[in-house]
Amino acid sequence: MIVASFGEQLNSKLNNLVTFTQLLGYKLPSMPKKKVLPKLRKIFVLDTSVILHDHQAVNQFDEHDVAIPISVLEELDAFKKGNDTINFEARQFIRFVDMLSEGNSLNSWISLPEKGSGEFMVVMNEQGSHESNAVKIFGDRKADHLILNAALFMQESYPDRPVILVTKDVNLRLKARSLNLRSEDYETGKVKNLEGLYRGIAQIDMDDSAVIDSIHQNGIAHISQVPQLSPSTNHYYILKNHKSSTLAFYNQETETLERVEKRHAYGIKPRNAEQAFAMHALFNDAIKLVTIQGVAGTGKTPIALACALEQRSNYRQIYLARPIVPLNNKDIGFLPGDVKAKINPYMEPLWDNLKVIQNQYSESSKEFQKVKELVDNEKLLVTPLAYIRGRSLANIIFIVDEAQNLTPLEVKTIITRAGEGTKIIFTGDINQIDTPYLDAQSNGLSFMIDRLKGQPLYAHVTLEKGERSELANLANHLL
Repeated sequence: MIVASFGEQLNSKLNNLVTFTQLLGYKLPSMPKKKVLPKLRKIFVLDTSVILHDHQAVNQFDEHDVAIPISVLEELDAFKKGNDTINFEARQFIRFVDMLSEGNSLNSWISLPEKGSGEFMVVMNEQGSHESNAVKIFGDRKADHLILNAALFMQESYPDRPVILVTKDVNLRLKARSLNLRSEDYETGKVKNLEGLYRGIAQIDMDDSAVIDSIHQNGIAHISQVPQLSPSTNHYYILKNHKSSTLAFYNQETETLERVEKRHAYGIKPRNAEQAFAMHALFNDAIKLVTIQGVAGTGKTPIALACALEQRSNYRQIYLARPIVPLNNKDIGFLPGDVKAKINPYMEPLWDNLKVIQNQYSESSKEFQKVKELVDNEKLLVTPLAYIRGRSLANIIFIVDEAQNLTPLEVKTIITRAGEGTKIIFTGDINQIDTPYLDAQSNGLSFMIDRLKGQPLYAHVTLEKGERSELANLANHLL
C-alpha cells in the first residue's frame, strides 16, 4: 500500500470542501484577477517624406494618434503641381486634410474616418522650448528643424504618452535621436527579410540522372519524380548530378518540369543559365509580368529589349521607359529646351542599349533598318513614366528600366494600366537607389518581387553573373 503524500492529501480535502460548499449553494470567494492595463496610445508625428511616399500613411497606425507639423503642409504646397507620383501624393493628402477640416479645427484632435483608427491634428507650435530648440541647436531655421520642434512640443505636451517622429529621412531620424526624441522609419510596404527575397531560381542536386535524362529526351518530367522539390509557380530550376545537368521551368497547370532551351533574340545570346531563364520568361506568352533584378552588367536591359524586338509582330507597340531621377535633386525644368529636350538626357541609357543591339548588324541589313523603322514610325517609343497615369495600354510590350527608383504605388499605377494583350517587364538593381526616400527594402521593385511571387501571371529572375566585362565585375565585387 502506497501512502499518499501530505500535499496530495491536502489537495484532495480542498477539492472535497469546494464540492460540498457548491452543493450547499455557497460560493467561495474567487481570487482577485490581475488587472489588465489599457494599451497606451502613441502619438506619431509624420514628416513630409512619409506623406510623399504614401498619402494614406495617417491611416496605417491602428488605434494610435497621428499629427503633422504645419511645416509639412507648407512643404506639400510646393509639391502639389506636376505629373510625378510625389505630386499626386501631395494633392491627395491635401484633399484628405481639407475633408477632415470641414467643421473642425485642425489644431485640435479630429477622429480619423477609418474604423479602428485614432485621431489626427496639425501641430501649430514649432518654436521649441528653451532646453530643446532644434533651430537654435542646429543653427538653421529650415523645415526639418521646425518639424523636430513640433515633435518636441508634442513630447512636452503629452509627457505620459510615447511620441515618435516618423520619417524616411535617415539624417532627420539621427537628429531626432540626438534630442532624445524617438524616431522611426515608415515601415509599411517594406520587405522585412531582404536576404530571403525571392530569386526565382533554385539548384537541385540529384543522386541519379533519371529525371535529367527524361527532360533531355522528352523535354518534360512530372514533379512526382523529384520528391525533394517544393514547386513554386513559374519557378526555374538547375537540376544537377555528378554526370549531367539541365535547365527546367515548373509549369503549375501540368505539374511538370519543362526543359528550358537557350534561345537567341535579335542577335543576343544567353551567356549563362540565369539569362536563359530570363529570356524564357520574356518569351512565355502565359506570363504577363516579368521582373529581372541584378547588379550592373548582368544584361537586364539588353535582354529585355532584344526579346521585345524579337516579338515585335505580336504587339502594337514597344514602350521603353525609366523613372526620371534628377541629379543633385534638381528638377528637369532647370534643363534647356522643350519637354522632349529636357527628358532626353534621362532616356539616353535606353537609347544606348538599343544601339548596342542594333550595331550587331550592318547598316544595310534588314535587322538594322527594322529597328530604325520602328523608331521612326513610333512603333518603338521611349517615353517618361510621368505621363503614364490615366492611360490604358493595350497590346503593348512595356519595358520599365531602373524600376528600383519607383515607389510601390508607382509600380501599382503602371501595372494597373495594362490592357488586353499587354506584357510588362521591370528591370533594376535594388541596391542601386538614386532617390533619397527609398532604399533596398522600400522600393517598388523589391515590394513587387516579394508580393507577387507564386502568381500564375508573374515570373522573376535574379541575375548574378556579370557579363559586361571583367573590369565591371571587379567593380561590382570589390567597390
